[in-house]
Amino acid sequence: MIRCDRGLRPNAAPAHRTASRVLARFTIGRREFIARQTVIEPGGTSGWHYHDGTLVVFVARGTLDHPYADCTPVTYRRGRLFREPSGPDHPHVARNRGTTPVTLFVLYLNPAGSPLSHSVPPPACAD
Repeated sequence: MIRCDRGLRPNAAPAHRTASRVLARFTIGRREFIARQTVIEPGGTSGWHYHDGTLVVFVARGTLDHPYADCTPVTYRRGRLFREPSGPDHPHVARNRGTTPVTLFVLYLNPAGSPLSHSVPPPACAD
């Protein structure tokens, strides 16, 4: 169950069994910086999406399943830091296929005023 007592709020559909909270948000020039904590419960998913800006993601807990549009398996374990590229050419999904929650800390480097993500349909190869 998502724990809203820590300020986490359920993420909008198509996300399922995920919750987040904004830790910091500021704008410098045309760039917006957003630090966010996200928890993905076992069986949870972000839904397929892409971002207008680049993201830097730290996996603080659990194991994240994170394939891109070619559906090649990508797994990030606790302690891993990785970058997500921007734009509609880089759709992906964040899933928790394990038995413990996944906790992520994410830094969004977005164009000012852009949404955090854009939902897209899953690719044909997605399960």
